[in-house]
Amino acid sequence: MRQHGTSPTSPRLHSRRSASVRLAGPLLVGVALFSCVAASGAVAAPVAPSVAASSVTPLGDIVPAPASVRPGGAPYSLTSSTRIRVDEDSHEARRVGTYLAGLLRPSTGYDLRITDDDRGRGRGDDGIRLRLTSGDRDRALGDEGYRLESDRAGVTLTAREPAGLFHGVQTLRQLLPALVESRTRQPGPWKVAGGTITDTPRYAYRGAMLDVSRHFFTVGQVKCYIDQLALYKINTLHLHLSDDQGWRIAIDSWPRLAAYGGSTQVGGGPGGYYTKAQYRELVRYAASRHLEVVPEIDMPGHTNAALASYADLNCDGVAPPLYTGTAVGFSSLCATKEITYDFVDDVVRELAALTPGRYLHIGGDEAHSTSHADYVEFMRRTQAAVAKYGKTVVGWHQLTGADPVKGAVAQYWGYDATGAAERAQVAEATKTGTKLILSPADRVYLDMKYDRNTDLGLTWAGLVEVDRSYDWDPAAYLADAGAAPEAVLGVEAPLWSETLSTSDHIERMAFPRLPGVAEIGWSPQSARDWDTYRERLAAQGPRLTALGIDYYRSPVVPWSAR
Repeated sequence: MRQHGTSPTSPRLHSRRSASVRLAGPLLVGVALFSCVAASGAVAAPVAPSVAASSVTPLGDIVPAPASVRPGGAPYSLTSSTRIRVDEDSHEARRVGTYLAGLLRPSTGYDLRITDDDRGRGRGDDGIRLRLTSGDRDRALGDEGYRLESDRAGVTLTAREPAGLFHGVQTLRQLLPALVESRTRQPGPWKVAGGTITDTPRYAYRGAMLDVSRHFFTVGQVKCYIDQLALYKINTLHLHLSDDQGWRIAIDSWPRLAAYGGSTQVGGGPGGYYTKAQYRELVRYAASRHLEVVPEIDMPGHTNAALASYADLNCDGVAPPLYTGTAVGFSSLCATKEITYDFVDDVVRELAALTPGRYLHIGGDEAHSTSHADYVEFMRRTQAAVAKYGKTVVGWHQLTGADPVKGAVAQYWGYDATGAAERAQVAEATKTGTKLILSPADRVYLDMKYDRNTDLGLTWAGLVEVDRSYDWDPAAYLADAGAAPEAVLGVEAPLWSETLSTSDHIERMAFPRLPGVAEIGWSPQSARDWDTYRERLAAQGPRLTALGIDYYRSPVVPWSAR
């Protein structure tokens, strides 16, 4: 049971601050992080230049930890003459270079002109060189890997695909002083340690989920979160678009879903929804940061917003009132009515047409008001609809109690209290091809309180400090139940919003746990241990501050002023 709300008889849980509906204008692909300023109205806190920019960050002192680090040689210094060099006619490399220049220009004050000029040495040529290659030497870099080479003459980033170059830019960014994140000119110096990093991800799926249903978040606020995810090489954004409290995506064939079902949220308030144009903009923006969007419509439970919008979706033909509490398990689509499957087909069809990515998430958790027989039949027909429109189905791990189709993905959110039988059921499904995304609630649910004094969040899965969130191995997590390591597609950190209504709330609960989840998904297990990670995480503090992120100062991390 995901149990991210209260029981049906519990009092409603109100957020501590009302939702702030703030709009942000469109961003250029090459300009980073302005969405966070526009969405939150925050001003980045100052970081002392004498501390933040005086030393050279060791080559491997980043998050996630690189797969291979060979330090050596003199550092490279960015100067007013530095150029960003791309291979001639490499439009994808130029696009990444434009993004990099947008990151570095405000703080350095340098022009950082992007040029096709290649002086032929095969290295940085007194600048930053971005190379896309198809050579045999670099085959092992795969779709997302990169190599960073730095010496006194320059920095060269090499990758086989644009995503790899983009991830390499995030590494370069972290190797520069924290003040590079500032939106105003800073004194520098801007040095990159000498040596070579060769880096590839452990898992292909490294995700974060944002619940925009319990509380609605605007396009600008979601863009802000996308930029923050990109810094740590997260490559998937899962949007929880529907729940009892709100329907957040326009569906032309069922217009009251958004217009009426999206008109409120937890604790009351205006709610909101994304037009199709706004959703496409989120998908486009995420793609510009090399994140794939996975939309979720949670069914057959968690559907009160839909049931309130259309009486015919209820077995008794009576629409319930809109709901602003936090109970779970009380709602269900009517699995015995044919109109329900017309609804499912229309929603899946329209959402699939809006979403270029591979996956469509159909929920399936906490369907306590749906009989087992009805649940099995509903999931069978809903999975067929997803396949009909060319997507791979993802569902919460309760899907394994039905009949997962070939190639289905189950998202496991169990925790220490989950029974052996449920764990075994999930593991058994992997033997017939079901893949797993691991989101153990007592490890990576970012809405769990850090400790008993945390003012936001919930506690049903326990208290989740930064060390507990980090210190586990996906390959071993369900091994005792019989799941093979190769069944694990990756990891995802969900952030449920019963108690969260602003960008500040998102940041407070996500940071500093999110970087650890990103490292779990990216770094080889051999490169990970808590004692070294806590030091690297501590060094991220000034960077988060420069970005205007008011992160939780966990007492288990020796926060640095560097």
